[in-house]
Amino acid sequence: MEDRNTLTARSAVLSALLGSHPPRLPSRALVRVGEVFGIAEGTVRVALSRMVAAGDLVQDDGRYELSERLRERQARQDESRSPHTRPWDGTWEIAIVTAERRAPSDRAALRHTMTALRLAELREGTWLRPANLIRRWPEIVTAQCTLVDGRPREDPTALLWDLDGWAAEAGRLERALGQAEGLAEGFLVSAAVLRHLLADPLLPAELLPEDWPGARLRARYDDFDRDYRRALQVHLNG
Repeated sequence: MEDRNTLTARSAVLSALLGSHPPRLPSRALVRVGEVFGIAEGTVRVALSRMVAAGDLVQDDGRYELSERLRERQARQDESRSPHTRPWDGTWEIAIVTAERRAPSDRAALRHTMTALRLAELREGTWLRPANLIRRWPEIVTAQCTLVDGRPREDPTALLWDLDGWAAEAGRLERALGQAEGLAEGFLVSAAVLRHLLADPLLPAELLPEDWPGARLRARYDDFDRDYRRALQVHLNG
């Protein structure tokens, strides 16, 4: 978890906007977020200017909102809190890279997209996961890969995901939610939980260990977030 004393103005601004619906806040509110961590107003305003210049934010009439690219990140974050799944019939999605002469940027973009889609790489150029998620394949995948539906003869789950590690961190974060005190600590714990949920492979129940903590962590976080948002809003309006 990011230490309170090392949180940057950019991280504070980005986390605040990712957690806002719509992802748009006035500069005054973002300055107040910085105050939670002892970040000076001037430092926050410099960060805002740099984020606009970098294409992370769009400024309009004294308000700052996430760019389209970061809105996609927010959508993934929202999906990780309330995933869209379907009953699993044992089929796996398999994406095999078949495009030739790919630029390094195309390779990097595909890897980022596959991770966001919660596929795992069995070997270089071969990505797969159970077919239990409701979503569309983006063009970056269809342009570089051949898509196949199949059924591995042996369950490859243990080769693809560290489920024990994810579950252990989920338990630690659940405890942290119950122990968080104050706006700063709550802000950091909240951001850590959302990052961890983004890493949940969202596997069907048939492939998960007993007492998998995913649903429990989501429910605990929803309760925490409602209370925290109320407290944060009081601070922003102060």
